[in-house]
Amino acid sequence: MSRIKIVTDSSMTIAPDLIQELGITVVPLSVTIGDQVYSDSDLKEEGKFLALMKASKELPKTSQPPVGLFAETYESLKESGVEQMIAIHLTHALSGTSEASRQGAAIAGADVTVVDSGFTDQAMAFQVVAAAKMAQQGASLSEILAEIEKVRQATQLFIGVSTLENLTKGGRIGRVTGLLSSLLNIKVIMELKDHKLHTVVKGRGQKTFSKWLNELKTRLAARSIAEIGISYSGDGRFATELRDSLQDLVATEISLLETGSIIQTHTGEDAFAVMIRYD
Repeated sequence: MSRIKIVTDSSMTIAPDLIQELGITVVPLSVTIGDQVYSDSDLKEEGKFLALMKASKELPKTSQPPVGLFAETYESLKESGVEQMIAIHLTHALSGTSEASRQGAAIAGADVTVVDSGFTDQAMAFQVVAAAKMAQQGASLSEILAEIEKVRQATQLFIGVSTLENLTKGGRIGRVTGLLSSLLNIKVIMELKDHKLHTVVKGRGQKTFSKWLNELKTRLAARSIAEIGISYSGDGRFATELRDSLQDLVATEISLLETGSIIQTHTGEDAFAVMIRYD
């Protein structure tokens, strides 16, 4: 057994077999739709959450895992013989999960180093996977933490949204901006950087995304890239186009996955994310 266990939360988008292969513990967030509370782990079937969200009159509400669930998780890992844990969570800009994790570790009396990844989705998975592989190889706590930081510094996350309604209702951006987007068919691409969403491009219609893709490909051609992940909500056709267009820039296969309910709640339908880890 690895001496160090990697823990994360369900906002991470990753192929399920990798979680099992690398022995990663995933603590689920929850989503409330109407009067029904769902564990994020129960909404992994393709399209299931989006159908529920579209059928609801209200925007779903996401909740960080309870402190008690983290405490139970850490106590269970301690009882199984795990001495040290590294918990890698989504940016505090989107959730208080990191703080709940810290409180749970304190209750459990567990040796847990909590890391705010600064990201979410597959960009967070870059850090989690790198850490889990090193843990399996017997690396020390300081070595793994240094690698996590190295990966974080080498990562970019871009997100494209076709509607700002969910971000507006969720309080992530101003309501006036959201109103303009719905009236004018504005498409927006943002970068999650330093725990904030920064607008990179905005324009009318799908050509906004296509033009950005061409410019991105030109920029990336001059860089050495370790991996790319692409996630989507709703119609995955443009995400597939993104993957096919960028695949020749990286030696490893680009991961194309539907993002989870936590991210879909914020982005709404027909959103995509491009996550890049540079060498």
